[in-house]
Amino acid sequence: MFVGHFGVAFAAKRVAPRASLPLLLAAGGFLDLLWPVLLLAGIERVRIDPGNTAFTPLDFLSYPWSHSAATTLLWAALFGVAVLAVTRDRATALVTAALVASHWVLDVVSHRPDLPLWPGGPKAGLGLWSSIAATLLVEGAIFLGGVWIYVRATRARGAAGRWGLAALVLLLAASYVADASSGAPPPSTEAIAWVNLGGMAITLALAAWADRRRTATV
Repeated sequence: MFVGHFGVAFAAKRVAPRASLPLLLAAGGFLDLLWPVLLLAGIERVRIDPGNTAFTPLDFLSYPWSHSAATTLLWAALFGVAVLAVTRDRATALVTAALVASHWVLDVVSHRPDLPLWPGGPKAGLGLWSSIAATLLVEGAIFLGGVWIYVRATRARGAAGRWGLAALVLLLAASYVADASSGAPPPSTEAIAWVNLGGMAITLALAAWADRRRTATV
């Protein structure tokens, strides 16, 4: 799942109003921040295989440290402890830890059975990506629902708060649709990793800019 992770992170603002939007988005997408780093380091592996699923040409050969259920729980706990140490805000720490854990749950809906329960263990996946239409419908609903909850839980302080959020939402939606509709496979696994990292950096920077111009109302 892609923008679905961001949708859940947007929605989390309602239950963690003191958490910044970039922190929530980083928590929701943490496994996908970790994965390209491990990919570049040669610790995890992916293969470009057009037709592997209808939605993505990637064959996730091995990613037990970033995307197994067991290690996801470990990363969630470590993320929450780090947030608690920095913010001293228990609610924010718990919500961000839950967002990290939610990543695996959402991914297991989308992926074919390639997500390990633990390193070397059996693999799970319900295969939503076998249908482009179903993927767009489910992920789009989660994303738009999350944005709607965020908008209801915050108030813009002037035009910058409104248009900054609109720019962020449009960027994420446009990137998602462009990626889904592109017929060309990525040129290399290294390119996948760098595009993921660069895209997340831009997303978090724009989210920080927009969120500072909005006030939580819950």
